[in-house]
Amino acid sequence: MVTKGSIEDCNTRHAQGGIAAAIGINDSTELHYRDTITAGDGLCNEAVVRILADEGPDRIADLVNFGVPFDTVDGKIALTLEAAHSIPRILHAGGDATGKHIEVTLSRIVRTISLPVLEHHLATDIMVENNCVKGIRVFDCEKESFEEFGCRYLILATGGAGQLFKYTTNPEVATSDGIALALKAGAEIIDMEFFQFHPTALRMPGVVPFLISEAVRGEGGILRNIDGRAFMHDYTPLAELAPRDVVARSILSEMKKTRQENVFLDVTHLAPHRVKTRFPHIYQFCADHGLDITSSLIPVAPAAHYMIGGIRTNSWGETSVCGLFAAGECAGTGAHGANRLASNSMLEVLIFGKRIFQGIDEKGSRQYNDNLPNRNIYHRLKMKTALDKAPLLSLQALQNLLWDNVGIVRDRQGLTEAVDILGSWQHTLPQPSDRQSHELANMIVTGRLIAEAALLREESRGAHFRSDFPQRSPEWLRHIVTTIDKAEQCNV
Repeated sequence: MVTKGSIEDCNTRHAQGGIAAAIGINDSTELHYRDTITAGDGLCNEAVVRILADEGPDRIADLVNFGVPFDTVDGKIALTLEAAHSIPRILHAGGDATGKHIEVTLSRIVRTISLPVLEHHLATDIMVENNCVKGIRVFDCEKESFEEFGCRYLILATGGAGQLFKYTTNPEVATSDGIALALKAGAEIIDMEFFQFHPTALRMPGVVPFLISEAVRGEGGILRNIDGRAFMHDYTPLAELAPRDVVARSILSEMKKTRQENVFLDVTHLAPHRVKTRFPHIYQFCADHGLDITSSLIPVAPAAHYMIGGIRTNSWGETSVCGLFAAGECAGTGAHGANRLASNSMLEVLIFGKRIFQGIDEKGSRQYNDNLPNRNIYHRLKMKTALDKAPLLSLQALQNLLWDNVGIVRDRQGLTEAVDILGSWQHTLPQPSDRQSHELANMIVTGRLIAEAALLREESRGAHFRSDFPQRSPEWLRHIVTTIDKAEQCNV
């Protein structure tokens, strides 16, 4: 196992709300399947969603057997409701510390078995020969030296890309490294225009954005504007329990109407002991910053949260490069379509991560097959030329550009500007020499993938919203698949 930080540095650790699976007495895998398809807004791979729903209960059983301490009521696993789910099916642990309990449990197991773990080693290149993986090149961030490791199979589980944006719920390690690695190796990248912005991240001066779980609204939290008025019914009959993209855009609209930097999430009408026991992590974080959420409103605003697209895989985790697999947030399995259903992400990585090993054990590397041959638009990422007046490149400039031009609401002018600036930065970027410069180079590549796909998709669907094309179009009931020319691989 090779990781650029410690094995504890990951998005999983920060996941609060929980993990979805049809284990309740009134639930079914068919209902979970239908909810996921509905949230995906026409672009889910139905066969993959069927696998997700059907295998979910077994993967939960695996976690229980590993020792994950899910919360219980009267001896049964407790389930809660989140937006766009038709029934309570969200398992949680430690109230709102689900991801942390899962990550700690699995990391403990990794550290007790005979698995070599190279921490603080950043993968910089995938070695490929005749479209088959041969190994990886890594940068030892502590010794500042390079090493190479040969392999028959390589699994990318590098997480998301939230650090592309000015405001994000993601930790500093979420810099989209796997996407850039896979693209350079010749793999196909899919659905990058669909990036999910969480509606409710804590927005306080001087405080890093902190996730306020979807489950807070599921438990009865109410969104209010600066005047204290509950506004969500102005935008959708589903109010606080509408899909995330709808809630995020509604909040953004209300912020503009009231000329404020945030709205408020209200749980003061809930019993204080219920808030403290159900959301102990959120309660304590806010309390540490002088905010008692049992008696005061929580200032919130949207923030970049989850990369829906990624490295294109089939239902066994295979990419278009033989021997290369992807799992988790960096993978584009097709399970989420255009908009991820809340709490399906950790379930996805459990299911398709296990299927990678099942496939290898059964038959070795399979022949990659195109799951959706008639519904794809193929786009090639090409090297751009430098602009005469491109802004000075920095991490902050990159994050501001993506937030302003490729954020929750997009249009042709902003996207075109972003594409041109990102291409110019990539053209003039010096050779990376340390972890930070490698990460910046990777983020520029991923930023281009998102911006160019968003510019191509001239409609609004799921998490992708174009103000100049505000309606969905049946002509766009297809996927954008991006690759690069072999001649350009050395430039990524």
